[in-house]
Amino acid sequence: MAATQPSADVEGALLAHLNANGEIPDSRALASYQETPRLPHHREHGTDITREAWVLTDEAKGYAAGGSREVHLVAAIPPEGASRAALKEEFGDVVFDIARKAAAKNKWIRFERGIVLRTDEVQEQLKRLEKGKVVPDLIKELKRRKLVTKEKVIWYSLKKGPEFVVKRKTLATDVTREHLKSGDWKDLEFKDYNYEAQGQPIAIGYSQPLLEVREAIQNIFLEMGFSEMPTNMFVESSFWNFDALFQPQQHPARDSHDTFFLKAPATTTQLPDDYLEKVKQVHQSGGYGSKGNILLLTPKRYYSIDRVFWNEAVDRTHLAEFHQIEGLICDYGLTLGVLIGVLEDFFSRLGMSKLRFKPAYNPYTEPSMEIFGYHEDLKKWVEIGNSGMFRPEMLLPMGLPEGVNVIAWGLSLERPTMILRNIDNIRKLFGPKVDFKVIKDWPICRVGISCSEPDGTLAGGNMTDMPCLS
Repeated sequence: MAATQPSADVEGALLAHLNANGEIPDSRALASYQETPRLPHHREHGTDITREAWVLTDEAKGYAAGGSREVHLVAAIPPEGASRAALKEEFGDVVFDIARKAAAKNKWIRFERGIVLRTDEVQEQLKRLEKGKVVPDLIKELKRRKLVTKEKVIWYSLKKGPEFVVKRKTLATDVTREHLKSGDWKDLEFKDYNYEAQGQPIAIGYSQPLLEVREAIQNIFLEMGFSEMPTNMFVESSFWNFDALFQPQQHPARDSHDTFFLKAPATTTQLPDDYLEKVKQVHQSGGYGSKGNILLLTPKRYYSIDRVFWNEAVDRTHLAEFHQIEGLICDYGLTLGVLIGVLEDFFSRLGMSKLRFKPAYNPYTEPSMEIFGYHEDLKKWVEIGNSGMFRPEMLLPMGLPEGVNVIAWGLSLERPTMILRNIDNIRKLFGPKVDFKVIKDWPICRVGISCSEPDGTLAGGNMTDMPCLS
């Protein structure tokens, strides 16, 4: 820690004393002479002198200033004496008992004929101790009464250095326009230039791992022939979020403890009436309504990446706000095997080969599968998504012909990023506890999971193996 800049008067006295005597063996003596509580110092040619000293507690400082409890007790007793009851009423039981014992031990009072007053030895002892005069035999008793504590006090021994001057000289660091105009630069004494000193750190931007993986995922979907769906609504109606997905009315996800609901607006009227009626029929009676307005179907592939919200307890792998990656393919002849193949292709391009699929239940897909990826640092399988084939009860009210299937999946952006970046806590990536050191220390590498071969074809590769940009 840098030393506090001394005042001009104290510094002048210090330098004058050094000039006259050549050395200050102990700075306490000069501090006492100058009547300053502590002498500022320059450490270039000084030697630390470390000693232990006894200092008073706050209670003891009060006694040193105004006298001990026993002396107050003695002073309160009139020449003719006083009863114990009267003294207890004045001092209280606890204080009276402490003061009575101390006064009796020092033989300041007796309880027979009268009272003998003597000098307050405790006050004198404390005052001597404040001045640095230690009486070893008394320390034990003062410690027992918690009137003194031991603290480390540092003073300094100073002597003249090779460049000692009586008055400090300020060295110039730059030649200014005024110096050149006046010509006094010739008489300036310049500070030595430090060629080893480091310059100010360059302010640069940093690559956020979450955004890197997001961009990589977008590129993968585009390479696989997907189109991006617009995701510009953080708030969605219960109809599109639950009813259109064939979510049962009694499903726990519809409860207020599992989903966030708005008070204003509480409802929406912007729904297509004909489709609303078809969905209503499916929920109430299982009927599909009209089955065919679309005779021909062009295969479609869509994906989206956006933030979603749910009521979730936050821990190292869960957040209440995160990024959802959704994808779907609509075509004839799609099967569960096609879904597994698409997901394995997607994750292999992303650099994740350790995958597991587990049967699951979703109200809107049958069959359904949860997707797990292995996290090397956590040494366990982490759920990274859910998937399945949309049920006919959900598809037919939309007017899709029979035989058309839709495979779909919902993935997390944060968890694959954790696996790819070996990050063991999701809060280091997203939210108020983001670890900026992780972001700053991460190398800026090429974003992308595949590179072009000389013939123009795409070659898969792990994003962690891609060369860094120069």
